[in-house]
Amino acid sequence: MYTDKIDLGAKPYFLSEKDIHWVNDTLNRMSEQDKLGQLFCLCSRNGDVEELYEYLQVLKPGAIMVRPMPMEKLVEYKQVLDKQLEIPPLISANLEKGGNGFIEEGTYFASPLEAAATGEHAVQMAQRLGVICGREAEALGVNWSFSPIVDIDYNFRNPITNTRTFGNDPERVKKMGVAYVQGVQGCGVAATLKHFPGDGRDERDQHLVVSVNDFTCEQWDETYGAIYKAGIDAGAMSVMVGHIMQPEYQKRLNPKLRDEELLPGTLSRELMQELLRGKLGFNGLIATDATTMAGFNMLMPRYMAVPLAIERGADMFLFTRNMAEDYKFMAEGYRSGILSKQRLQDAVTRILATKAALGLHNDRRVIDVEAARQVVGCGEHLAWAKDCAEKSVTLVKAQKGVLPLSPEKYRKVLYFPIEAAKGVVYSVKEGVCSAFRDMLSAEGFDVEEFVPCPNLEGNMRPYSEAMKYDLIIYLANISTKSNQTSVRIEWQQPMGANIPIYGTEIPTIFISVENPYHLLDVPRVKTYINTYSSHDAVLHALLDKLMGRSEFSGVSPVDAFCGKWDTRL
Repeated sequence: MYTDKIDLGAKPYFLSEKDIHWVNDTLNRMSEQDKLGQLFCLCSRNGDVEELYEYLQVLKPGAIMVRPMPMEKLVEYKQVLDKQLEIPPLISANLEKGGNGFIEEGTYFASPLEAAATGEHAVQMAQRLGVICGREAEALGVNWSFSPIVDIDYNFRNPITNTRTFGNDPERVKKMGVAYVQGVQGCGVAATLKHFPGDGRDERDQHLVVSVNDFTCEQWDETYGAIYKAGIDAGAMSVMVGHIMQPEYQKRLNPKLRDEELLPGTLSRELMQELLRGKLGFNGLIATDATTMAGFNMLMPRYMAVPLAIERGADMFLFTRNMAEDYKFMAEGYRSGILSKQRLQDAVTRILATKAALGLHNDRRVIDVEAARQVVGCGEHLAWAKDCAEKSVTLVKAQKGVLPLSPEKYRKVLYFPIEAAKGVVYSVKEGVCSAFRDMLSAEGFDVEEFVPCPNLEGNMRPYSEAMKYDLIIYLANISTKSNQTSVRIEWQQPMGANIPIYGTEIPTIFISVENPYHLLDVPRVKTYINTYSSHDAVLHALLDKLMGRSEFSGVSPVDAFCGKWDTRL
């Protein structure tokens, strides 16, 4: 059985004797309330300072996660944190696609899948992604990246992994994950491998249900396990554990477990302590995924789950449903023995050691906003984003002779925009379909946007009416987003009015800018393109390739044909 042993001089901390003394001295001076507060990573969506003051009346958190906000707002928020907290906080963000993960002015580099689609350049792109995130975060005092995502996108029906992954090849995911870790941590920002024990096998979303990694132990070792081991060996400072079960390993490590006793990783000693710490040798910080998700809350009362997450092996508790109540649950769990003194001590030790490894105990600097502006969105970062966009746009299949486009060849274009509703967390970029329509018009095409006819059988629009168009273009902007169980196309009414039915007579191009799996719903479309994200650099690269001004060079990092034979026709 694994016994928690913390070597602060070893990977990933590499603390000096002076740093270790700070950790131990700080730990010895902390009250029980201080230690319990360190376990919490709270969340700020908009840099609300008044909300922060309310939080601080209840506890002094060990970390704060920030959602994208204006740069000036973040600087103000951090100044308050520095003044109010004696122990410097970890400040985290979802730095998955670039500096835009924490500030509105940040560079949007690429989705992970977009970076992976650059083929032979993929590892370099992952390293650039890490560097951009690290440089821009460090310039503004953000020190903890909730990335890289090292899930494997095995299941095209999974509503969460999708473009947030480096694809479905474990070897590529491993190499790109390591490259990101090296890039971001080389800038002084801690990386986080997520979501252990690995998402992408199930088609369900742990925001809504406990999901399952169904691999055998041997399959897991060769894929997810190898990826995590490589990231740990590369020095990743933290791992985020998901609300995901791995039944085969849980039962191997604890043969007495019955099916009804299986728990998600965030509540599993077998997965956090025996597999992650024991077998894989991870010595760094373990954080739960967001504990507001249903996957964390549905298998036991929350008053038990809150302290038990730490007792079973997590060091940092991510987010709260109700902050005052969750702190009460943690404190009462400690006093009742659900959370042991030793686990509290070990968790806080690792939190402090992570802060010392990042030099936070020696760095109470005031952020130089003007200096930060020279880093955030700088010319080099924007050039890298453009380069990635150029290399990633993928022509999945093409009807002979349709491309390239020109107004002389296809004067009249019927345009079908397909845009999803705005999501809770991972939202689509709004206005993409209209922006691309305008780009086509600017090229000289006569573009008419499709409007469905409201009538049913007997009075529908005449089929022959479409024959006046030379070309049909679909642009789908449907992104994965949390708390959504499907990323399929919802066709317009009545009777799927905008479904592609003219492809045998009119050249038809279907472009997906956010989800690489739409061929499932348009299998007979003969020309299909994936871009993996919808930021401006990608749209311009896409248009250049459609017009023949540059070549398609992207390589699909997933099975865009969804395992179906008819999607290849």
